[in-house]
Amino acid sequence: MTPTTPLPTPAADTAQAAGAAQALVQRTRTATTPAALTAYRTAARTHLPTPTGPGTGAVAASPAHPFVLAHTLAQHTVTTLTRDEDGFTGVVHLAQEIRTHHPLTPGADTDVTVTVTSARREARGTRLALTTRLTHATTGLLLAELTTTALLTGATGIAPFGTPAPAPHPGTTPSGEPHTLTHTLTHEDIHAYAHASGDLNPIHLDDAAARTAGFPGVLAHGMHLVALAAEEITDRHADGDPTRVHALGARFAAPVHPGTPLRLTLQPYDQGTVVRFTVATEAGTAVKAGWAAVTPGAHQ
Repeated sequence: MTPTTPLPTPAADTAQAAGAAQALVQRTRTATTPAALTAYRTAARTHLPTPTGPGTGAVAASPAHPFVLAHTLAQHTVTTLTRDEDGFTGVVHLAQEIRTHHPLTPGADTDVTVTVTSARREARGTRLALTTRLTHATTGLLLAELTTTALLTGATGIAPFGTPAPAPHPGTTPSGEPHTLTHTLTHEDIHAYAHASGDLNPIHLDDAAARTAGFPGVLAHGMHLVALAAEEITDRHADGDPTRVHALGARFAAPVHPGTPLRLTLQPYDQGTVVRFTVATEAGTAVKAGWAAVTPGAHQ
């Protein structure tokens, strides 16, 4: 079951031609349920103990959950932009930022607005930046803002425009020793995350589809690794309260396949208000330049 319920079919407010990406703004509405929030957080906490801090219960959203609400419309936006592209072959998720202004709560409809903010031609296709805003459907309260960077491989029909914003890299002064944790994702873990997140791309679920896309077999979702890192940061640096992890960012460097040991390294900065992280395998870095912003606790 997907954790969001699409309401009206997404529709462009302005021109949808592939050459007019700068004019493309799309909106839809989703509904978030307690079961959806719980299912996603459970999938994100792969092999971690049941949370016991302030963030327990059905209303505790994963710090990465805003991406789930944004993902479907972002996919629709890419489909709109590439529908007449003969050379388009797929999407590579390059980087993700999430800034949460108010925690997600179940039972409230959320308006989702996606804007294409820049497009840049590269050797393999077109690098696209999308900005997504999640707002409370009734009050208009801004819940979260997301910046997604993706490479549309083989896409050449999108007119370049705009300037990509530089990737943030917060944290100036280390405030503790780095801590490395080991995780291994199984096929079952990846399958559970796919269904909890609603990202059912066959390369995460079917070995044949993954091989057709050029991989030796299925691969984990990059956001699964980020969500897992966010949960470790919640437990170790936010007293178990996911609402204190109010921003996340990461760049995706290499795919991860099931059964591959992962080394998640956490490094606190600035009295623990920022935690940088990386995810690496024996083959190299899979997630780089990761960071989480943490609201100080009452004792800090």
